[in-house]
Amino acid sequence: MNIIDELEWRGAINQMTDEEGLRQLTADKAVGVYCGVDPTGDSLHIGHLIPFMVLKRFQLAGHRPVIVIGGATGTIGDPSGKSEERNLQSMEQVEKNAQRLTAMMKRLFLKDDDADFRIFNNFDWTKELTLLDFLRHYGKRFNINTMLAKDIVSSRLETGISFTEFAYQILQSIDFLHLYQEADVQVQVGGGDQWGNITAGLELIRKEEGTEAEAYGLTIPLMLKSDGTKFGKTAGGAVWLDPEKTSPYEFYQFWINQDDADVIKYLKYFTFLDQDEIAELETAVAEDPGKRLAQKRLAEEVTRFVHGDAGLADAKQITEALFSGNIRDLTGKQIEQGFQNMPGQTVPREPNTLAIWLVDNGIEKSRRQAREDVNNGAIRINGEKITDVDYEITPDIAIENKYVVVRRGKKKHFLMTFE
Repeated sequence: MNIIDELEWRGAINQMTDEEGLRQLTADKAVGVYCGVDPTGDSLHIGHLIPFMVLKRFQLAGHRPVIVIGGATGTIGDPSGKSEERNLQSMEQVEKNAQRLTAMMKRLFLKDDDADFRIFNNFDWTKELTLLDFLRHYGKRFNINTMLAKDIVSSRLETGISFTEFAYQILQSIDFLHLYQEADVQVQVGGGDQWGNITAGLELIRKEEGTEAEAYGLTIPLMLKSDGTKFGKTAGGAVWLDPEKTSPYEFYQFWINQDDADVIKYLKYFTFLDQDEIAELETAVAEDPGKRLAQKRLAEEVTRFVHGDAGLADAKQITEALFSGNIRDLTGKQIEQGFQNMPGQTVPREPNTLAIWLVDNGIEKSRRQAREDVNNGAIRINGEKITDVDYEITPDIAIENKYVVVRRGKKKHFLMTFE
């Protein structure tokens, strides 16, 4: 299957500048394909991952992926999709963020020293560009009327846009031209809001290289949930690819909790399963949705891709322990992952009886209620049901002499940590 057919089946194409030409090019040769990201933060979230999944598919189809970290463009700010000016970051912060994103991209894309993978920082080819060279050489190539007509600019004209952000599309166009000339890159991939920037780059390439220059742009659709809301957000905020910001367990849970109406779309987009296997999972959703086989497979595939086999194993072990109640099977690090967003507090290391300890640490409101819950078997300590109100809580019963997980009732968990 041609890569374009593959992307269309997966619902991953919004617009192409020349569908026939791009199909022919990708059928004839291994093509250099690039996608860029500005280092506006020190981690990507799953919304950023969307266009890079398309880049990964090009890589798996035998093409040559190129990633551009926007060490230059990130100092300016892309106006695309923004209703007001960004606050500029310091050069030092942008550089620090760029280093973090570079390491993250290598982890996702660089497998077995793949020689076809390349990553660049656009600061490298813009840092020596003088203001006069920028205006005389590149400024002459851009028509103000054309720039104003692009959605990325026209949508901001009422609220206002600085010359800095107005010129962003010129800098991104210089990226495409440089990669076309120096790295044999002919295709740029981006989100739907990047159409104006991509087409500006194509126009610059043809003005510099001639109208027959073979260069193409492809954008992906805006990812929405079945209820029309934006994909990738949770009550706690963005779902990050950095395990220090979103643990592998939380990441796994995000995917396993997807709605039946969305899961097949996400399997097509975020996994590398083939059509037959996804069709089987689609049948499973229709015939036996309670088993959530599609969600489990989605969570496994995406967690493995982002966090590797070890991250997936941790996420599954924590999930199983919470389901079965076998908390003692977990390590301290796994407990930190699984319970980091649950209520809890640091507690003194002095011994205390269970009923009093539950009240003193805010798990129960009164000693009467604490005794009642303990007697009724509603309290579990590290997965073990405790029915003795005088059961002694000490660091000796804690996991790694530090953690005590309390479950009250069927679902309410607390993580207590000894000082």
